[in-house]
Amino acid sequence: MVKIKNLIQGCKNQDRNAQEQLYRLYAAKLFGVCLKYSNNYQEAEDNIQDGFVTIFEKISQYKDEGSFEGWMKRILINTALQKHRQQKVYGLTNEDNIQEEEIEVETDEPSVDFLLECVQSLPDRYRQVFNMYVMDGFSHKEIANLLKISEGTSKSNLARARMALRDKIEKKENIKNSAQSS
Repeated sequence: MVKIKNLIQGCKNQDRNAQEQLYRLYAAKLFGVCLKYSNNYQEAEDNIQDGFVTIFEKISQYKDEGSFEGWMKRILINTALQKHRQQKVYGLTNEDNIQEEEIEVETDEPSVDFLLECVQSLPDRYRQVFNMYVMDGFSHKEIANLLKISEGTSKSNLARARMALRDKIEKKENIKNSAQSS
């Protein structure tokens, strides 16, 4: 097995074999990141390809500090966010005082597939903020800077995403309960 440091150095030297090996080593794992920040599977495939092109173009900037996988993940997130910014999917809101609300589910827990489907079905501006805040641990300040929105808009979009997810989960539970009582 080739060491990752050797692959990185090969990529820095523009060795196509090293680039291919690096892609094969990380593409499947990082594809999940692209899916979270894309509208659909096809867009995620485009984002992984575009992201790896950027990774190979900028790999000389990686200085062996911190996680290499984390560095690549950040590039892929930025690639997807840049496409969304170009599509102007982020609306401005004046809701600076939105209270953050936790989602509580008191019945049987929904499946992971159902939850992922619910997150994927959110409007872009809500899904992006939800993924960045909840899934990837960005602060509202970081989200605001990356998406070129206000912190209040970030908080508002997160609150709306949580409300939409709660509504979808409750709707599924109501359907399930109706079917069981019939």
